[in-house]
Formats: sequence, structure tokens, C-alpha cells
Amino acid sequence: MPNIVEQLRTEGYAIVRGFFAPEDMQRVGAEVDRVYREGLRHHATYRDRNLLFEVLDDPHARRRVVLQAHWTAWINPYLESLRRDPRYLRVLEPFLGADIRQMTHQIHWKPPGAKYTFYRYHQDARFRNAAATRNMLESTVTTGLAIDPQTAENGALRIFPRSHLRGYLGLSEDGTIMTGETPDEALQRAGLDPQAAVTCEMQPGDLLLWTLYTVHGSGPNRSCGERRFMINSYVRAADSERGEWAFRNGVSTPLGPEPEICKYEQLRERPGPFYVEDDWTEEAQAGQR
Repeated sequence: MPNIVEQLRTEGYAIVRGFFAPEDMQRVGAEVDRVYREGLRHHATYRDRNLLFEVLDDPHARRRVVLQAHWTAWINPYLESLRRDPRYLRVLEPFLGADIRQMTHQIHWKPPGAKYTFYRYHQDARFRNAAATRNMLESTVTTGLAIDPQTAENGALRIFPRSHLRGYLGLSEDGTIMTGETPDEALQRAGLDPQAAVTCEMQPGDLLLWTLYTVHGSGPNRSCGERRFMINSYVRAADSERGEWAFRNGVSTPLGPEPEICKYEQLRERPGPFYVEDDWTEEAQAGQR
């Protein structure tokens, strides 16, 4: 742990190898596949309070795919317990203390053959309300659990070391981060060397840590296999009134009777359920011009 703490603080990321055992990952994979099948029941992106399935008809795969699911802990008891597993506390406590809220709980898929399986370089601080999360650099830790092997070929996360020390850089703010690519010129204007990005290759059960200011993105899945990745982002409770409790005084804490506001303030006015009919794909945008 001392090495992990030092690396996250100085480099902006760290990898915990073998965070979960192979037998744990078999169960995680089975439950994530169950969630994917649930997502395919919807014809388009679906939201019910914090629960969300991002669904689209992919033009290259020629089938409906699920790209993301948020807060499936509300419909899957195993994933609800996993997000607050005591092993997470052992990693998070040196950074965040014993009282920890959770801001995001996401599963990302990169279906083989699909077009939209990459993410432009960005910082997660873009998606947070600074007024609701104080001391954003020091009070949050984002984790990414490798469900499948994460490789350069299938679109493993790529990170710019030490980019978290540069403040907010405003990368990829011109729309969704899932269309187009980040030009080298944009990285250079932000003071980043395009050749400095590190590919975080991992095996199932490895856990990646990064900060809200760490510049990261990922390439497309060019392989023939799945690339599944689970993201859980946590915040020191003293620095935010938002989010679901994960640990209170070091005790694993289940979800309450009603969802808490995490990132999206508009859920107070429109909690759902509803379908999101807006289409952000390049094909849809071209049709509107």
C-alpha cells in the first residue's frame, strides 16, 4: 500500500495487481453478463433515477449493443455488495479515510466489431459539480476493475502520467467523448506529449486507480473478444454531501431505500423512468445537418 499511495499521488494512477481472485472474477463476469442481457431489453438508452443503460444500434456491428450501465447495484444484489467489499476499503482508506461515499458505479463494454468502442482523452472532473465536491484532486479516487484482460488491442485505458498535477485542461469539451479522436495538436496545446500516454494493460482482477484530474482515454476494441471494465468512483464523505454511502466509520454500508443524487442534479426534476431518444452518434448528427 505505501507504494500504491505514493504512485497515485505522484503519477496520477496506480495498479493493484490481483485485487480480486480468479474465482471472484468468474462470478463478477457472470453477473455483468446478466446485466448486459437486461440492458438489451431496452430499444434505446434508458434511465430510472441513477440506473442507466446506454443502448444503441451500432452501425458497424449491425446489432443493438450496450455500451455502459450505471448503478446496476440497484438491480443486482451481488454488484451492490461488490461495490462496498472490504477489499475496496483497504485500498481507499489511506486516501479517503473511513467515511466514504460513492459517486459512480459503472460497467463499460466494448463489444467486438462495434464502432463506438473508444473514448477521447478527457479528465473526469468535467463530469463533476465542483460546488458539490470539495478539494476534488485530494478527496476522490476512481477505480477500474479489469473483468477481461485489458490490452492495447482491445482498448485498454491509456493515461498520461503526472497530468493530474496540471489542473483542469478542458480536453474534449466539444461534445460526447465517444465520437472522433483527440488530435495530437489538442494534447500539445494542453502541454501533453502525445507519445507519453501509458497503456494500462491488466489481467482480470487487477484494479486501476486514478484521479479526477488524470488525463485518460482509450482506443477502440480491435480484437475479436469482449472488453469489460467496471468503474467505481469514491469521495471522502467530509468533502461531499452527494453520493451513496459505501463505508461509514469503516463499515460496509448498503444502499438505502431511495437513491441519492450522485452526479446529475436534473434527476431531482426528472427522476424517470424514461428513454433518452437523443442520438449523439456521427450518423445521427450528419442526418441533422
